[in-house]
Amino acid sequence: MQPLRDLIERHKAGEPVGVYAVCSAHPLVLKAALKQGVADNSLVLIEATSNQVNQDGGYTGLTPADFYQLVCSLADDIGLPREKLLLGGDHLGPNCWQHLSADEAMAKSETLIAAYVEAGFRKIHLDCSMSCAGDPVPLGENMVAHRAARLCQVAEQTWQRVGGEAPLYIIGTEVPVPGGAHELEEELAVTEAGDAAQTLDMHQTAFAALGLDAVWDRVIGLVVQPGVEFDHHKIIHYAADKATALSRFIETVPGKVFEATPRITRLIPPTASWCAITSPF
Repeated sequence: MQPLRDLIERHKAGEPVGVYAVCSAHPLVLKAALKQGVADNSLVLIEATSNQVNQDGGYTGLTPADFYQLVCSLADDIGLPREKLLLGGDHLGPNCWQHLSADEAMAKSETLIAAYVEAGFRKIHLDCSMSCAGDPVPLGENMVAHRAARLCQVAEQTWQRVGGEAPLYIIGTEVPVPGGAHELEEELAVTEAGDAAQTLDMHQTAFAALGLDAVWDRVIGLVVQPGVEFDHHKIIHYAADKATALSRFIETVPGKVFEATPRITRLIPPTASWCAITSPF
């Protein structure tokens, strides 16, 4: 994952660079992304979401190990060097098991995280924002951070057991849900800079409480809502002026960038503050 960290360093130094991710398990989409990487001589970041790919197969029928091998095999066939290929897990947490109690859902989430890290995924989005059966709605930020730290601990234990590169982490969740919103409002509220700062602070505190202080340096991104959403009929496009304060905030945070999700809309143009851009199809 060093190329991703290098990209962030270049971005923080003022270079207008970024990376997009493709969240799809469809072979045609994966091949197109890999071919584009060959054509551009660029990094290809491919991610699987927790409902697409999990220990039970997800809606694709693929486990994390299955998906990892599928993508690597396609990359080899197309001729993309392995060092140009990055694989990540998106929304890893209780998303698929919200109908269960928190204890049951988190136990399954721990198995999920371990399976992704064992398979070789090294960009891990920790997302425990969803309420489980019996939880308050919405779930409090402290509890979200605590559960994310718990899953990070599992990821770290798994990585130390299987070896390889250390995982990089993404936290936060203010993005369109997988597949898009069910109902789309005319205008979205952009994440407030103060709320983004609070999310970072609470997660850092939760990490420290579990002895994960040294891991915080590998938390490279915070997911925010930049004012982009879609449903089956309409798209709300990015308006840079509405996210100015949010963009300026992350410039003050060393080693971390925002991750935003335009999905099937146009990519957010690279600016001084937006770097990691996830764009699932």
